[in-house]
Amino acid sequence: MTWTLPEPMLSTPTPRPDLPPGMAGEPKWDGYRALLSVDEGKVELRSRRGTDLRAAFPEIVSGTAQLRDGTALDGELVVWEKGRLAFERLQHRLQRRGTTAEWAAGERSAHFVAFDLLRLNGNDITSWPYRRRRAALESVFSARRLTAPWTLCPSTTDQDVVNEWLTWGAVGMEGVVYKSLTEPYRPGARGWLKYKPRETTEAIVGAITGTLATPRTLLLARYDTGRRLQYVGRTTTLAAAASSSVAPLLTAATGEHPWMGWSFSAAWGSRATLDVTLVEPALVGEVGVDVARDSVGRWRHPVRWHRPRADLSAADVTLSTSPE
Repeated sequence: MTWTLPEPMLSTPTPRPDLPPGMAGEPKWDGYRALLSVDEGKVELRSRRGTDLRAAFPEIVSGTAQLRDGTALDGELVVWEKGRLAFERLQHRLQRRGTTAEWAAGERSAHFVAFDLLRLNGNDITSWPYRRRRAALESVFSARRLTAPWTLCPSTTDQDVVNEWLTWGAVGMEGVVYKSLTEPYRPGARGWLKYKPRETTEAIVGAITGTLATPRTLLLARYDTGRRLQYVGRTTTLAAAASSSVAPLLTAATGEHPWMGWSFSAAWGSRATLDVTLVEPALVGEVGVDVARDSVGRWRHPVRWHRPRADLSAADVTLSTSPE
């Protein structure tokens, strides 16, 4: 009987960076969650939501020649570019098929960062505790002498190592995931913890969704070195109180606007565009952001609006503005 990949085990946010007792920490990669199985010569590679990824990542499929039959892994697909994780390059890879996927595999090769072993020599080992599965995963890498596209995710029970990982935001690491040493792999369950560092900084409001009377989200900007207003991200949906407090501070754009004629994607990888209203880029706000950025410095996840900053001029908010 052919073995079927289980649903991925999931995590819930934790506000504390401290390594909990009885747990191990792993870096949280800015990539694309994937599960992989090699069973009776058949390769299965799917996303967290079940999308078949084989056609988009032929180098991962061909790389399974290094694995023994009856192996299944959980991990993260990543693409490195210029010394950092490049999620936008990975996102572009998802759309490629056939010869263009083969070309992309050569130009922007993906790696599979393995952080869990679900099947070993044809045996389902999801009931094993994390500690035992981790030891088995390490033995697979050493015994098979795995090379690219396979990468072994680090794991530690040392708080000092965790603290070091939390300084890796500049290369695209999103934070840390904590896993109980004694817990089995529970498909679909939120049994892991994830910590993402957040920082406070400033941005300019350049457009909104919703209406001027009741803005729903804010499209944010910063000036580049050429004094061009660059889009850097969008807020989460504003709470009613925040929407009411921001509305009187907004002025509809008149005449030329730096974003005239621009379109904005509704989400990463989505072809849907937002219906936006351009506003005069004068309002500066304090926002809470995580460390995930694309290669040009845009925030990859929606940011949290904290408050207006009437004491700051929009001219002072640049792409090099440091968090406070």
